[in-house]
Amino acid sequence: MDRERVQEQLIRDEDIRLKPYTDTVGKLTIGIGRNLTDFGITQSEAIYLNFNDIARTDLDLRARLPWYDTLDPVRQAAMVNMCFNMGITRFMKFRKAWAKAAAGDFDGASVEMLDSLWADQVGDRALRVADQYRTGVWR
Repeated sequence: MDRERVQEQLIRDEDIRLKPYTDTVGKLTIGIGRNLTDFGITQSEAIYLNFNDIARTDLDLRARLPWYDTLDPVRQAAMVNMCFNMGITRFMKFRKAWAKAAAGDFDGASVEMLDSLWADQVGDRALRVADQYRTGVWR
């Protein structure tokens, strides 16, 4: 089978939609007619999407926090984890935490992370992320 030709036809007939939508029979769908309701995605597709999400989050942090590049990879990862969870807009509202982080006050920044609605909502995740940021040790 010529998969590229079939794909061309499917793109023509299905279109490419980059956000989920409900198709004509009520199925949640994305991409080129991917039926999420009945088939979902594979584990390898989930991993691929997540690597792209990590890269996008990292780029967002680099663009908005100039000092982010000076952090070690472990602390960067803690920030990516937190930002991935809440989104860049909410993440940037942690002004006190990021001011302390920019000054190299890892303890103070982690205290600010934990003194938040986010920490209350995510529980143990917040404890792990803040501790990883504070210590520079993978958790």
